Amino acid sequence: MKSFGQLMIYVALPLLPVVSCEIVDDDPVEHVDEKKYISLNEVAQVFAGIPLELCHLQEVHDAVSSSSGNGYDEEYTMVNLFTCPGSGVGETDVTRSEGKYDRPLRSLIHEHLLTTKSSGGIPDPHRWLDELERSDIQIYWPYSDSWDGKTFPVITFDPEDDSEVNLGYRLHFGEGGVREVEEVIVDEAMAMKTAVWVINRNSDSEYKTLEMLRKEDPDWGEGGGNVVVQPSAVSEKTAKSLILRDFKMNRNYDCWFAGASEFWVKIGSVEDFTATTEAELKLYNPKVTDFLIVVKRGQLGEVVPFNAMLITDWTEQMTHCAFMMTEDDGGTWTDWKCTALVRIASKSYGIEMSIPMKSWDDIVWRGRLAWDWIEASSGKVSHFGDVDLTFEVETY
Repeated sequence: MKSFGQLMIYVALPLLPVVSCEIVDDDPVEHVDEKKYISLNEVAQVFAGIPLELCHLQEVHDAVSSSSGNGYDEEYTMVNLFTCPGSGVGETDVTRSEGKYDRPLRSLIHEHLLTTKSSGGIPDPHRWLDELERSDIQIYWPYSDSWDGKTFPVITFDPEDDSEVNLGYRLHFGEGGVREVEEVIVDEAMAMKTAVWVINRNSDSEYKTLEMLRKEDPDWGEGGGNVVVQPSAVSEKTAKSLILRDFKMNRNYDCWFAGASEFWVKIGSVEDFTATTEAELKLYNPKVTDFLIVVKRGQLGEVVPFNAMLITDWTEQMTHCAFMMTEDDGGTWTDWKCTALVRIASKSYGIEMSIPMKSWDDIVWRGRLAWDWIEASSGKVSHFGDVDLTFEVETY
């Protein structure tokens, strides 16, 4: 959840040169100091210190459930917390939260920092709250779908050093209903058994998932059930399409404090290729299909249905496509120089292309896929490193 992150539907784009621009930062205090001003541990301590009630837990659960339903991780961004309480990433009907919560979490935080003498050692609460709302910080609630609806959370934070354990704050009520906070050691095993809120950073909200695109266009692919459009009865052309039916992750790629694994599936090809001469070859531009697949930690080892188009019209002249799968870890933009192969008059020609990726990404698999292999493997599970994919060829 560095921000896959779940699914981005295919977008065929002409490959353009990567342009690098230098950004001059004329206000280093504004841009450089923002993340340093608020630490994740500070935010965790504030949430552990406010008088949470069951209604606030329900608000967070509403938000993370909404995000998950929209194809993102189980996350509640600070932007949404302060501007539209209870709404998740990708939620468009933000008005639904108006009046739903009598005393939303944002009010509780403001009261705690601005109207009491205890501000947790924060020297400028007004600035702190403003920076928090504008930050990429969020509440991540792993395994939230197993919450019993009443257990108060252990609150911890991402140590951002790939550690698997960290300090956390357990909330419970002692004798006479007195609220108590106990310091404990938190690991993923605890998060699987009880409610745990992790204060970490968001990295996937800028992307549109497959679920979001299907909601925006309910008629597309019958809402995601069948993405193959059948031809009209008068069409005599036989076309073949490549579908990604499902996806299974066999290991988590990131520290659990950082959340889900976000996979980019990218395929480079030349669709509807019918050139018969080298001169006609120049008329075709390679395309890249991009998908973002967010696999939650609770989905480890599960087959996740995908049912989306990778290549709409694969002609017999295209013998190989370029295929790459990465797990998003950020960094600077770079690219993979690769080649798709086509055949003209019994000769093979390479079509050069560049598929973008980030410098810190884990490369799950990359290389060329031969059409003969794709046809032979249609409908069968194929192993690509620690990920299993099922491709399917549709003829219509």
